[in-house]
Amino acid sequence: MSYIIAENLFKEYGNGDSIVAAISNINFKIASGEFVGVMGESGAGKSTLLSIMGAMNSPTSGGYIVGDIDVYALSQEQQADFRREFLGFVFQSYHLVSYLTVLENVLLPLTTVKAGRKKKQAMAKEALASMGLDGKFHRLPNQISGGEKERVAIARAIVNDPPVLLADEPTGNLDTKTTHEVMELFQRINKEGMTIIMVTHSAECAEYTQRILRICDGRLLEEDKSVKKVSAQGFKKPPETKAA
Repeated sequence: MSYIIAENLFKEYGNGDSIVAAISNINFKIASGEFVGVMGESGAGKSTLLSIMGAMNSPTSGGYIVGDIDVYALSQEQQADFRREFLGFVFQSYHLVSYLTVLENVLLPLTTVKAGRKKKQAMAKEALASMGLDGKFHRLPNQISGGEKERVAIARAIVNDPPVLLADEPTGNLDTKTTHEVMELFQRINKEGMTIIMVTHSAECAEYTQRILRICDGRLLEEDKSVKKVSAQGFKKPPETKAA
C-alpha cells in the first residue's frame, strides 16, 4: 500500500507569456519504509519537488497525499502541524543555530511538544546518542566538525520520530569518508522503519537507496528500481595511515 502519492503535480512561476514550469505532470507512489533517491541535473526541479513534499510550496495543480492526508487541502496552520508531526528535514548547510549548543539545537523541534522539560531533554539526548554524539551535548556548532554538524542535523530531524525524513543533498559538504558514515546512518534509520526521500547528485549515495526517481527539465523520466542497498562497499574507505 502506498504511503505517499503524488498525482499530476505541476508547479509554475510567472504569468502570461513568461510562465516557467519548474515541474510538470509528476506522478509517483512511495511505500511506507522505502528509501528513495531523487536525482537530476541542477535546475531539473528536484528541490522544487522536495519543497512540495515538505508542505512548504503549494503546487500550481495536482495532488499530494501522505497517509490519508491531502496535504494541500489543509490550511497553512494545519500544514505547519503536519510538518511538525510527520516530517523531519536534513539540509546540506545543516541550518544549526550558531549560538545554541548541540543539545539546544536538537531541542528546537520539541518546543511545541506537550511534554515536560526532563522528558524533552531525554528525547534530545537519546537522538544525539544514536548519532554517536553523547559526549558533545554542550558544544557549540563551531566547536564540532562538518560530519558532526550533519549528525546533529539528523538528530534534530528524527527527535520527534517522524514517519518521513526529507534530505536535500545531505552529504554535499562532506568528504568521502564522512559521507560514507552519514549514509550508513541514513540506511540504519531506514531499516528501523522511517521513510526517507533524499535529493542527491551523488551516484555513490544513490546506491544506498532502494529506488531512484530521475527528473529532467521538471519531468519524471523514470523510476529506477535496479539500485540495491549497500553497506561498506558503497564507498571505498581511504587507506589508514600509520603514525610515523
